Amino acid sequence: MKKEIVIIGGGFAGLNLVRHLADEADMHVTLVDLNNYNFFPPLLYQLATGFLDVSNICYPFRKLFHGKKNISFRLGRLQKVVPEENKVILSIGELSYDYLVLAIGTESNYFGMENIRKGALPMKTVDDAIRMRNYVLQELEEATIATDKAEKKKLATVVIAGGGPTGVEIAGMPAEMRDNILEKDYPELSRRNAEIYLVDGAPALLTSMSEESQKYAYEELVKMGVEVRLNKQVKDYINDTVVFADGETIQTRFLLWTAGVTGKPLDGFPPGSYGRGKRLLVDQHNSVKGTNNIYAVGDACLMTADRNFPEGHPQLAQVALQQGENLAKNIRASFHDKPMKPFAYRDMGSMAIIGRSKAVADLPKPKMHFNGYIAWATWLFVHLFSLITYRNRIKTIYNWAVAYFTKDQSLRMIIRPEVNAVQNRKP
Repeated sequence: MKKEIVIIGGGFAGLNLVRHLADEADMHVTLVDLNNYNFFPPLLYQLATGFLDVSNICYPFRKLFHGKKNISFRLGRLQKVVPEENKVILSIGELSYDYLVLAIGTESNYFGMENIRKGALPMKTVDDAIRMRNYVLQELEEATIATDKAEKKKLATVVIAGGGPTGVEIAGMPAEMRDNILEKDYPELSRRNAEIYLVDGAPALLTSMSEESQKYAYEELVKMGVEVRLNKQVKDYINDTVVFADGETIQTRFLLWTAGVTGKPLDGFPPGSYGRGKRLLVDQHNSVKGTNNIYAVGDACLMTADRNFPEGHPQLAQVALQQGENLAKNIRASFHDKPMKPFAYRDMGSMAIIGRSKAVADLPKPKMHFNGYIAWATWLFVHLFSLITYRNRIKTIYNWAVAYFTKDQSLRMIIRPEVNAVQNRKP
């Protein structure tokens, strides 16, 4: 009989695992996800700022699985894991498994600050990106008719909390929009009144990258007119006011939160199953601590058995992709009573884009840093070919070409899906 493999989460790790288990005659794979599509998180900010369309970075799971007879898809939410019964309870029912793989990713970490959780905009999902685009465009529309100068300035001010790659990449985009688009789309507004702040509690941007990358990113953002505030810890967001630990405040209606992520604790695992950042503790084969047929991959897990990364792996797409592929090989090996291969991460380096023809890249072997146009072109190439289908790549490169040559894009539309009974039935 075929072994039942249930995979929760269709991100980088989960989908790569599914792909490497496709067409295996002795197993049946069921992928469960909250969405019926895969999406490419590194380009969410371009969707949020109107430079890419949803279809550029998304693709339906069921269409991806055409012709894969051993793969099924279920749209639902994981509610509980019952290890002693080898089953999971979903919002749509129950599934039994021989092997369970958790590739559930992370969620935004608000560090217990409830006002920020309620008032800030996160950037983790396609829904978040669409919500942010609608919100920003609506705020600008309100700014065009505001008569009070203080209110107009508040509506046109952007504060981005978090100086990692996501924060840096997002900060560069509205800066370029302010310089090239704002006064054309909104002649009632002046770009001089549109302020963009990038704030972080650390002493440098891109702390996981080289000092050369940190310095270049800081200098280029400042040249682009972004107010970079380091060693500034956000403590609260109340009455349209960002409050810092040192008492300083910034008035804004738009706080974007990219300051951290955390794992998602699941019903069914004891507290001892989790490590730093609420990530599931796994061994060198990605097996969850205290289990023998449950695995966790990608951002959801914390592995300290890799000798090159004794504190755990960085939460990067490449880690997730490699873990998904390695686990697929190990599952196949276990079917044939062969030894499993310990996971060892191959560091592919890191990159961050800052703006038009501006980016940074660090390579580990040989250790190398480069920036500017070459890093920018490399970033475009890597991200373009990381998209899941040729259709995504063609549509994305077309939109990028239009944006590059015109310094503009025509995707800035406010689209508000109607909330109705059908939508309320969403799992």
